[in-house]
Amino acid sequence: MAEIPDKPALEGLEKKWDAAWSARGTYLFDRASAAASGRQGVFSVDTPPPTASGSLHIGHVFSYTHTDVKVRFERMRGKTVFYPMGWDDNGLPTERRVQNYYGVRCDPTLPYDPDFAPPFEGGDNKSTKAADQRPISRRNFIELCEKLTVEDEKHFEALWRDLGLSVDWTQTYRTISDDTIRTSQLAFLRNIERGEAYQALAPTLWDIDFRSAIAQAELEDRDQPAAYHRLAFHRADGAGDVHIETTRPELLAACVALVAHPDDERYQPLFGTTVRTPLFDVEVPVLAHPLAQQDKGSGIAMICTFGDVTDIIWWRELDLPNRTIIGQDGRVIAEAPDVLATDAAKAAYAELVGKTVFSAKKRIVELLAESGEMIGDPKPFTHAVKFFEKGDRPLEIVSTRQWYIRNGARDEQLRERLIALGREVSWHPDFMRVRYENWVGGLTGDWLVSRQRFFGVPIPVWYALDDDGERDYSRVLTPDASALPIDPTTHVPSGYTEDQRGVPGGFDAETDVFDTWATSSLTPQLAGGWQRDEELWNLVAPFDLRPQGQDIIRTWLFSTLLRSALEDDRAPWTDAAISGFIVDPDRKKMSKSKGNVVTPADILAQHGSDAVRYWAASSRLGTDAAFDPQNPTQIKIGRRLAIKVLNAAKFVLTFPVPADAQITDALDAAMLATLDDVVAQATKALDAYDHARALEVTESFFWTFCDDYLELVKERAYDPSDAGQASAALALRTALDTLLRLLSPVLVFATEEAWSWFHDGSVHGAPWPTPGGAPGDPAILTAASEALIAIRRAKTEAKLSQKTPVDALTLAAPAATLDALRQVEGDLRAVGRIERLELAEAESTHVAAIEFAERED
Repeated sequence: MAEIPDKPALEGLEKKWDAAWSARGTYLFDRASAAASGRQGVFSVDTPPPTASGSLHIGHVFSYTHTDVKVRFERMRGKTVFYPMGWDDNGLPTERRVQNYYGVRCDPTLPYDPDFAPPFEGGDNKSTKAADQRPISRRNFIELCEKLTVEDEKHFEALWRDLGLSVDWTQTYRTISDDTIRTSQLAFLRNIERGEAYQALAPTLWDIDFRSAIAQAELEDRDQPAAYHRLAFHRADGAGDVHIETTRPELLAACVALVAHPDDERYQPLFGTTVRTPLFDVEVPVLAHPLAQQDKGSGIAMICTFGDVTDIIWWRELDLPNRTIIGQDGRVIAEAPDVLATDAAKAAYAELVGKTVFSAKKRIVELLAESGEMIGDPKPFTHAVKFFEKGDRPLEIVSTRQWYIRNGARDEQLRERLIALGREVSWHPDFMRVRYENWVGGLTGDWLVSRQRFFGVPIPVWYALDDDGERDYSRVLTPDASALPIDPTTHVPSGYTEDQRGVPGGFDAETDVFDTWATSSLTPQLAGGWQRDEELWNLVAPFDLRPQGQDIIRTWLFSTLLRSALEDDRAPWTDAAISGFIVDPDRKKMSKSKGNVVTPADILAQHGSDAVRYWAASSRLGTDAAFDPQNPTQIKIGRRLAIKVLNAAKFVLTFPVPADAQITDALDAAMLATLDDVVAQATKALDAYDHARALEVTESFFWTFCDDYLELVKERAYDPSDAGQASAALALRTALDTLLRLLSPVLVFATEEAWSWFHDGSVHGAPWPTPGGAPGDPAILTAASEALIAIRRAKTEAKLSQKTPVDALTLAAPAATLDALRQVEGDLRAVGRIERLELAEAESTHVAAIEFAERED
């Protein structure tokens, strides 16, 4: 046990106790204990791996605290806790950070330079233009990615330790390590074997800056300025023009049809006929489709390959040709569609070649105005446009060959199974389940898992080359599972030699990597030792808890559940805890793109980790919380509570408890009976993932304990000659012991410090309190508290110190309360310094009369 300091303080507790917990192994996963108790004795957490590309923000502190409170509760309830931590290293955010931090960019055509040194270190994400970044080989680039993410992870772990997360730091993983690559590749190969993974050449949402395909789950709509351009298509029968309105006139050369709603009487006579496009004079059909909107523009639209997602649906369902003209760099490609037959059409197209979408739009509008085929001026408006959630420019749609995993979009049986598994999970709060079901129900395509990037898990396949040296996509070459992990750009498929790489009759490597969610979807498997440590996997899976943010239900939660359904036909966890957002004082979600993110290091240093944890734990799951760094009121309240815990503990521990002490006083019994109810309420709340309610009831009682009960009994507890001294001292010590355990999941440092003053071992390893069955009547404590408040008020109104002696005082109270007050008369007289105390009946508790023995001037 530690010596009680003269002046307890919060400063320095984080470093002190983190070091102690590490030395003692307080939070280590006890595998032997887990094996002895079996799966039912383990509480396992599928911890979110934060993206290791920059810095953590206050939202991370918010949500990870929620998880830690639950974990600490379950540990104290006797569960063997498996609480790992992962780092999400790979993906676009890491690559962008490395580019800016080191002033480099990847050029996979360059050779590896073993002596390469980056131009500089420490970019601010704006200091280096892409054109000025030094091109380096893929291997050099990946080495820089690995170097920087390792450094970022050290900073992240330090912050998590300061926050007091009870993570087992021996159970960590990285989403780009050899073990992770092996697990990801093995899972994918099994998807291929079962027919769940496939490749296809298809229209793909494409980010022209990242030069990569983007999945449906990574999209976000952003309002952008646009304009309707009214164009005249010419009827083949010479009977006039058909006017359409489009926001994408630059795609006119890619037009493959016009489309109107089948019920639109204006265009029914045109269905089955053809029209000729303005400027390019290409014959295209007029077709009917129910997705056409009669009240939008002129009610008839042009289908281009591809202007938006609806174009893809029309193209696929109406079996139309593909005349893509936008390249992967976002510019108009040099090769014109074959249907541009006339010299005028070819000349007009040549005006667009090499231009960006913006410049091409400007030029074609000029050409259409010159030809007289644009009717009137463009009509400006604002509409939602698809962006990659981390991108800066609108997405384009280009035709590329990609890898997909079936997700239920085109498989009704799988879709229904995913819905059923989602309903087997307990959602906290429950309404978040609807968001999952809406996502599953709204899927329009299978999961695109390949990315044209560099720092990621390599897709483990090769392709046989035909006699012309072209890839034969029907002959996909896969490695044996025993060979994993592999990089197909450096490894050779079975039956081939390195000198056959890239030559006719040989093989070619897949250079794409997996989407980061394709790796993160396997976090239970990565952390739990799937296909690597079967004993561990059977002890922790399916996991008990998936904690995460509401914004990634459609990505991380869905993809994890999908992979588990495909591999094991079960949900990967029993419970999902969904945190709300952190919003700024204007109620706007905090995000890096908005520039309103608050980093937590300074907040933790200024106010202390317990105070920040208190702020986080005060918000319920699924509820957004406002944070104002200039006026963090809730954090200040938490700091005050943590300091009070230390001071109250020191005060209580000054009262010696006799070895034979028993609870004999009615007020002491009433306090402990009230505390029993608090324990029951807090336990029920934490069982239901309602940490805010557990904290609320515990904190409320704690202040009653400090402000009322402790004041009422301290005179008795001080006096060894008082027959009730032992009862008071025992009650105080018992309550302190219980309160420290109740508060310990939130105020992890203050409670550990106070616990060390009168206990060996950690409060975080102590058993969670259970109601002790105290026989007291809680109404007695309530009555005593109300009476104390009345006495204090009377002295305050008389403008006298609370220490002023009282010659006589008449305390009036309801009849039902008077008996309770008679049982605490001695403590009331002591705390109020009252010589004679009389009780009288009244409708409410108040001081009816008071006489002071000595007035203070």
